[in-house]
Amino acid sequence: MFSLEIVTLARLLIDEARERSLRIVTAESCTGGLVAGAICSIPGASDVFERGFVAYTNRAKQELLGVPGDLIADLGAVSEPVARMMAEGALENSNAHLAVSVTGIAGPGGGTPMKPVGTVHIATARSNQALMHKAELFEGETREEIQFAAVQSALQALRDRIA
Repeated sequence: MFSLEIVTLARLLIDEARERSLRIVTAESCTGGLVAGAICSIPGASDVFERGFVAYTNRAKQELLGVPGDLIADLGAVSEPVARMMAEGALENSNAHLAVSVTGIAGPGGGTPMKPVGTVHIATARSNQALMHKAELFEGETREEIQFAAVQSALQALRDRIA
C-alpha cells in the first residue's frame, strides 16, 4: 500500500523512537489516518505508537484536539496556527512524547488562490520543546499523490524532531 520511501521512513522512525523510549501520536485531517497507517504497517510499531486522531471536520478538531473554533473561523482549518494547535492538542490528549499534525487541501477541489490544492501544513510537538511547523505545496496530479507526499513529509518531520 505504501511506497518504499514511506515504509523506509516509518521503519527508521520506529527504530529511532524506540532507541530513545519515545511514544508517538498523530493528528490528521487531509491524510485521514495514513500517517498512523504507515507507522502501524511496520512490525514493532506498538513499541512506540501511542494513538492517532483523525480530525477531519472542524468540529472534530475542536472536540478531539482543543483547537479553538474562532481560530478556525478566522484563519481556516488549513493554516499554521491550526496545525500547531492540532499537534499540541494531540500531545496533551495522549501519553505520547512526540506529536505530528497534518492539515491541508488534497483536492481535487477545495483550493483557492490563497490556498491552492496541495497546500499542507505539518506541525510537530515534543514534550518540553518548542513546536515546529512547515508549510508545503505539493504538486501531485491526484488526491492520493498529495496525501502520500504529505505522509512522507510528516514522517520525515517526526524523524527530524527525534534527531
